[in-house]
Amino acid sequence: MKLTTFTDYSLRVLMYLALEPERLATIQGIADAYGISENHLMKVVHHLAKTSVVESVRGKGGGIRLALPASEIRLGAVIREAEGDGPIVECFAEEHQCCIAPDCKLAGVLSRAFAGLYEYLDQYTLADLVERRQPLIRILHMAR
Repeated sequence: MKLTTFTDYSLRVLMYLALEPERLATIQGIADAYGISENHLMKVVHHLAKTSVVESVRGKGGGIRLALPASEIRLGAVIREAEGDGPIVECFAEEHQCCIAPDCKLAGVLSRAFAGLYEYLDQYTLADLVERRQPLIRILHMAR
């Protein structure tokens, strides 16, 4: 399985925000820290705000921050939201009927595998990803 760039960026934004949760961050600051496109991050942050994981503060001195404590943000939930609920393979789609579907075991195997993956990811929170706070802050040049 390969996660989309959208999911990767979602996790990066959340990690950045979790490093200094009391500080408002900007999309430009996050883009600069990771060396990634500000345009892509705008879409990611909009999605994270729609899912109530991130909140934005408007006006002068505004920015974004986590809407929940990092310890309450489960990785599995973030990844499910970012990846969407589309079929994991084409033969799972309702509009596509594979000719071997009646006798194929692939759907069951893949379903169990993905369920196991998300069950594993749900054991971890955003807080787990940023336990080594100071080295990450230094790497991302967040120190004031």
